Amino acid sequence: MNSNIFSFSAEFGTEAGQGGLRVAIQPNMSCRGWPANAGSKALENFIALEDATVIRLLRQAGARIAGSTHMSELGFGLIRNTGSQAVSENLADVALITDNMGEARIAAARAGLPGFKPSYGIVSRLGLIGLIPSMECWGILARKVSDIKSTMAAICVRDEQDFSMTGNTLPDFTISRPFNETLRVIGVAEGYENNLTKAESVSWEKALSALEQAGFKIEKIRLTDAALFSSVHNVIGAVEASSSAGKYDGVRYGHRASNAGNWNEMYLKSRGESFGTLMKAYLFQGAYFQFKNYVAFENACRIRGRLLDETMRAFSQVNWMASLTIRENRDACKASNITDIYKAFSFTAPANITGLPALQVPGIALCGNMDLGLQITGPPLSDRELLAFGAYLGPEKQGGSAK
Repeated sequence: MNSNIFSFSAEFGTEAGQGGLRVAIQPNMSCRGWPANAGSKALENFIALEDATVIRLLRQAGARIAGSTHMSELGFGLIRNTGSQAVSENLADVALITDNMGEARIAAARAGLPGFKPSYGIVSRLGLIGLIPSMECWGILARKVSDIKSTMAAICVRDEQDFSMTGNTLPDFTISRPFNETLRVIGVAEGYENNLTKAESVSWEKALSALEQAGFKIEKIRLTDAALFSSVHNVIGAVEASSSAGKYDGVRYGHRASNAGNWNEMYLKSRGESFGTLMKAYLFQGAYFQFKNYVAFENACRIRGRLLDETMRAFSQVNWMASLTIRENRDACKASNITDIYKAFSFTAPANITGLPALQVPGIALCGNMDLGLQITGPPLSDRELLAFGAYLGPEKQGGSAK
């Protein structure tokens, strides 16, 4: 086992003998009998009692769970995350990374790989130890878009035990169809280029030029409140995280503080010892909006609805929307405070707020040796067509190296 990448590996038993895709998971994805601490002391020594729906479906499709990678605490950000390394170093064909605000797409972009966030509600979250319920999903990165499609074909199945799944017909990824040539209009937010650095502008212009040369039409779209995406995610995300983490009290499982004089003291000390500094700051922020400034949370929810309405109006004019995936000087893997995290994820968080599918495409947004990644976002439930678009944009990427 490579302990620098896997916290727990399945190089034994029946897993090793299977011949399907090798899938790396995270320890917040329940795999029966495996450690499931979600990267947090709050769940130390917790062992998953059953498979998450996605794990069960992957196994039924013949996939092998290759190992559990290191992850950020409760999946917030990318500190210590090694999912992309597992794929880059050929220890797995596919890595599953919880995507709360773009983690799977940014990890993929940094490694020169394709990465995908599906539409919210088309993949079961049952068995996912989550943090931000209304925005999180199972993100996927792989060496090839076709491997992402194969993974989605296995896991995009209705789960009657997960009430967050969409009531609409699920996309059928088992159908093989080429890219629809009529879907050639790509929207770009007005003024998007005004907030880019010099290197980002070069990458962006090269990406747009490559799209135009491939026969796509670029159109400006108006998103008047686009600057509010990060703030909305911050407020709503923190409140949901604070609520979600309330169950980590040291009573039923996870870390329990010693030398407490009574139950209340044990509860307070356990929570104080269970979380890292970054997670504590996020949870405190959420508690503030819950109990001291609930009006701000209500306003964020209203703005979220307005942002979704604006986005859907834009999709009445264009087939897709495009942006860069990562920022030049914002290393998401080193962001250690909330402000830096939201700056690093400013291009990817909107898809989590709106619940739309988004694909990171490597090899197009280039500036010298730097690839900032091209992110293509589609309308609701356009996941299958979006992956066909990604495969159409260029030859399948056979590798990638972590940057």
